Amino acid sequence: MSDRVPLIAISPRLLHQVPSELGFRGKKLQFLEQSVSHWLSHAGAIVAMVPTIERGGELRRADLDVDGIAERFDGLFLQGGADLDPRLYGEEPRPCTIGVDPVRDRFELDLLRAFDRAGKPVLGICRGMQLINIAFGGSLHQDLLIDGVTTESHVISERYDEHGHALTIRDGGRFADWYGAGSRFRINSIHHQAAKVVAPGFVVEAQADDGVIEAISCMDRSRFVVGVQWHPEFHDGRDPQLMDRAPLMQSFLSACSR
Repeated sequence: MSDRVPLIAISPRLLHQVPSELGFRGKKLQFLEQSVSHWLSHAGAIVAMVPTIERGGELRRADLDVDGIAERFDGLFLQGGADLDPRLYGEEPRPCTIGVDPVRDRFELDLLRAFDRAGKPVLGICRGMQLINIAFGGSLHQDLLIDGVTTESHVISERYDEHGHALTIRDGGRFADWYGAGSRFRINSIHHQAAKVVAPGFVVEAQADDGVIEAISCMDRSRFVVGVQWHPEFHDGRDPQLMDRAPLMQSFLSACSR
């Protein structure tokens, strides 16, 4: 990595219904979970949150210069959160799809495509990986259990990031370079949706034992566009059995520094 410290943009999560004990009556909050910013900062990046634009604010979506944002930053990090609108991949929402946030969907798709046009690296986790997949023409399972993809739940709410399973790194991809082809690791698991059809030009990097896709990347090695289904920001050393998160972040920041 060069001596230059990379500047990383993070799009926020949105809280539309703010609990009364927080104040902000009638307002909306934009936020990120601190483990994400700490992971990036500890690895040597400067992190800045790029506020979402929505109807009813002082700014309009048409006012947003996403290409200008992409020019100013060295990379984009897409964090987890609400389910994506199935209409984005040609399906009608079913009752199993919950918490859809069209404002965030539109904003993040605009950002993602702008960073990719600019040749800037993008790393997505959980929802971020799913957004990458549909942005480039893939689709999602709206619910892994209901769709019959697996009999093993990939999310147990009461255990949250303490729930996990094994994955295997596939041959020939970036993760094979970083972690070793065929390597098996344990990861946390906090998702009920996952990639169904992988976007053209992308490759599966890792899978769970039940076949669920856990990581994808752009086949064009000149573009760093990578998504993982787990939450590596929670792989903070408290559980030594979990997959080392450092090679993933080091590779992302090295690409950003270039």
